[in-house]
Amino acid sequence: MPYTRTDLAMEAFENTDSGAIPGVSVSHWEADGVQITEVLITDNEAALQLDKPKGSYLTLECPRLIERDPDARLAVSSLLAEEIGRLLPECGDGAPVLVVGLGNRSITPDSLGPGVVDRTLTTRHILGASYIQRQMNSVCAIAPGVLGVTGIESMELVEALVKSLRPCAILCVDSLAARDSRRIGCTIQLTDTGIQPGAGVGNHRKPLTEASVGTPVISVGMPTVVYAATLARDAFAWLSAQNGDAEPHEDALNDMERTLLSADIGEMIVTPREIDAIVQDAAGIIASGINRALQPALSDAEIAAMMD
Repeated sequence: MPYTRTDLAMEAFENTDSGAIPGVSVSHWEADGVQITEVLITDNEAALQLDKPKGSYLTLECPRLIERDPDARLAVSSLLAEEIGRLLPECGDGAPVLVVGLGNRSITPDSLGPGVVDRTLTTRHILGASYIQRQMNSVCAIAPGVLGVTGIESMELVEALVKSLRPCAILCVDSLAARDSRRIGCTIQLTDTGIQPGAGVGNHRKPLTEASVGTPVISVGMPTVVYAATLARDAFAWLSAQNGDAEPHEDALNDMERTLLSADIGEMIVTPREIDAIVQDAAGIIASGINRALQPALSDAEIAAMMD
């Protein structure tokens, strides 16, 4: 299997040699102009081979998001809301859903999580108010920051909140790393396996999963970076093809990427120059999907009015 670093399960599967792995099923379909891929990992050996935990990984791809197409934004947020709603457990006795936005506000490609939290409709503090006439679910949210700024592990804060709030589910949002730079800004992954903060940039922290906190964890993310070594590999492949070399040279390219990743340059990540707009748009799309999923009784206009 080629050595690759990616948070996207579909890319990990695409980079396998055989194209088929026992214990992994892959489905593809299209809805409203959005390409949808589901990777279902049911076997421990398959999970080890793909370097992804067992579970379901749903990927929404829509290149028109880069063009800021309003119809595409609406389609993706609607599909995301539908799929989040499908994964959410029943929340009885007024138990809230806790939205956790991981990342560093001061670093643009890592600020997706906090940006989504800023746009999430929180309701836990107002459900008893006399002016609330519609049925609303209890939602609370936090952007815990990063260890290097706060001196506190994100998991430590989340564990404390889980003990105090006893949420029925955690909805976690984070920036991801992609294998293919073309997926930056137009791909969203949704999974029921939780998340490992910092995994996308090689900074592994304690995982945020149902096993670690005792509460179902759904994670949503969009790729905002790729590794420099990966871009170097793709550049050499492109130059070789431009020079008329029909040989794929996969083994040599994989060896080069593996060597670069093991060197100092291997930890360097790259992001597009328009990342500010990409993250801002992505935060709005993902937050819209979350708000629709968590407040199905409210219209988009009502959600927007309560956010003002």
